[in-house]
Amino acid sequence: MPGTSRALTRLRTAITAFFALDGFLFAGWVVRIPAIKHQTGASAGDLGLALLGVSAGAVLTMTLTGRLCRRYGSHQVTVVCAVLLSLSVALPPLTHSVLALGAVLLIFGAAYGGINVAFNSAAVDLVTALRRPIMPSFHAAFSLGGMVGAGLGGLVAGSLSPTLHLAGLALVGLLVTAVAAPTLLRHEPPSAPPPAPSAPETSRRPQGRIRGLVIVFGLIAGCTAYGEGAMADWGALHLEQDLDASSGVAALGYTSFALAMTIGRLSGTALLERLGHGRTVVAGGATAAAGMLLGSLAPSLWAALLGFAVTGLGLANLFPVAVERAGTLAGPSGVATASTFGYGGMLLGPPAIGFMADWLSLPVALTSVAVLAAVATLIGVATRRAVPN
Repeated sequence: MPGTSRALTRLRTAITAFFALDGFLFAGWVVRIPAIKHQTGASAGDLGLALLGVSAGAVLTMTLTGRLCRRYGSHQVTVVCAVLLSLSVALPPLTHSVLALGAVLLIFGAAYGGINVAFNSAAVDLVTALRRPIMPSFHAAFSLGGMVGAGLGGLVAGSLSPTLHLAGLALVGLLVTAVAAPTLLRHEPPSAPPPAPSAPETSRRPQGRIRGLVIVFGLIAGCTAYGEGAMADWGALHLEQDLDASSGVAALGYTSFALAMTIGRLSGTALLERLGHGRTVVAGGATAAAGMLLGSLAPSLWAALLGFAVTGLGLANLFPVAVERAGTLAGPSGVATASTFGYGGMLLGPPAIGFMADWLSLPVALTSVAVLAAVATLIGVATRRAVPN
């Protein structure tokens, strides 16, 4: 038993490293987008089309990755995707046309989508084996990795070219993979312990009902990711345009949101152990809805910043819970479905906010984040009895 416990601890550490690496590499790429736009001579519209390569590659790969995980194992697929992600992050600075940039971003997006399904599937297996709701801790590692990657990118942007910076990220990615991969490859995904007598037996549920529940959890993931995408792209503009904040203060909007989300995820396991999955979704969705109403409609800058932070706390654990529940019900294919919905929500958020801002106003458009958080709350209420903790 102690040996098994040590093996699970090593697995947890290795999976956490891949979550952090994913956030680190993606954030490092994002902060160099302006420089690569200048390098390729792309217009804003051309750059937008090229960036669709990331989205298209991710969405196309997610469903396929679920099948690969079932056939070859989530651990093996995680390692392969980590290598591809590390190598492909170095490619964008080597391009000198929009077409070439879009092509390499398709590869990068495919690796990004694949590793997200694979390591979430590995995490779900570990959560089930440990019988502890530790899924938020993995997503906290992703958030922390992203913050480190973005911060490092900002520090070196003036001194390193995009080519050297992203090549350095690729080297870091390969080194982390080399250190963490042996643990994954030595161990098969852990099997779940026998269910308690009172535990629901998923195998007895009709397949149609399981698919329906997976889609429902995917909708929760989509509602959450919609808010993340909207905050990343529109939060600072709202503070600067509507509340007369300086560019430096406006940048604090997303920082407060991301920091609060990271704190929420770090405390997510304790919250889930205390409240359970259903109540956590309900409480988180309601908190995010209230926070975003404050953040979007408050006439005061500091009240808006507080609202952004409250929104981050509320949304923090919704995506991890949704992915875990979908994976528990349907394995890697459930993770793939929920992740695809989530990524779709993140893609939909920024353009939807833009259209609504043109028709109405940006503050009103941002209230759509509160509306979808409220939808996630209602779904949480409706599914509490369908999928007990």
